[in-house]
Amino acid sequence: MKVLSGIQPSGELHLGNYFGAIRQYLRMQEEHDCYFFIANYHALTTVREGERLKELTLQCATDYMALGLDPDRATLFVQSDLPEVTELTWILSTITPMGLLNRCHAYKEKLAQGLSADHGLFAYPVLMAADILIHNSNLVPVGQDQKQHVEVTRDIAEKFNSFFGEVLTLPEPYVLSEVAVVPGIDGRKMSKSYDNTIAIFEEKKALKKKIMSIKTDSTPVEEPKDPDKCNVYALLKLFASEEERAEVEKRYREGGIGYGEVKKRLHEHVMEHFAAARARRAELMQDPGVVKAALDRGAEKARASAAEVMRAVRAAVGV
Repeated sequence: MKVLSGIQPSGELHLGNYFGAIRQYLRMQEEHDCYFFIANYHALTTVREGERLKELTLQCATDYMALGLDPDRATLFVQSDLPEVTELTWILSTITPMGLLNRCHAYKEKLAQGLSADHGLFAYPVLMAADILIHNSNLVPVGQDQKQHVEVTRDIAEKFNSFFGEVLTLPEPYVLSEVAVVPGIDGRKMSKSYDNTIAIFEEKKALKKKIMSIKTDSTPVEEPKDPDKCNVYALLKLFASEEERAEVEKRYREGGIGYGEVKKRLHEHVMEHFAAARARRAELMQDPGVVKAALDRGAEKARASAAEVMRAVRAAVGV
């Protein structure tokens, strides 16, 4: 099966990215034909500094590889290395109903967060559809709350095919198993948009400071606490063994454990879990040519895949 997913290079990778998606991608690259891209065209809706975007794009690719994404098993590329995707975006935009875009919840959420209502933000689902459809993707891994993204792509593809014949492959959403809801330091879902993230490769002291700032209530150490309502415990569960989870949960319910102790445990787990990735990242940072070469190879393969679809699309629409 051909699998496709992208991530915006709009900031550092965080625990939500890892447990929500990247961890599963590492397994999927062993079983499927995976295409993972750095969505720098999408990032233009929020990043308006050219040099900064270049830096973030290379950093994102470096972090992916450090975490275990293997460019010899999966195709890793930068979105803008496929100019065909913007051509397909325009062609798809000519048949995409306005009402379909008006119903997209992500646009409304971004406006609620204070982003300006520009055309790129409104029409980004068409670019996203082009990202998916240009590779004849079969599966698009998403969280349960993101299924609408793939449904919109299917609607656009069906509309295109109704005009021009069965040209585009309709993708299926692949709802990732074991996707944990990863809370941020303020208790909301961890997201760069909320500025509440814990970055995977944060410097050790800065990481500890961020973890120690996780929002908790003022229940004293000796008092019982509800682990199911604690953001720190929710994060600790992602790393801890079954035995440690049971031990900490018992002490929560009986009293006798403070949030500070749990935060320290969490910090130790994060450092230990990503120790190998941190070492690999340091190596890649010393030799960025390795990452750039991997992206060049990925772009070559991705363009070949895109060219095949675009030949069929151009012939169908008459250009």
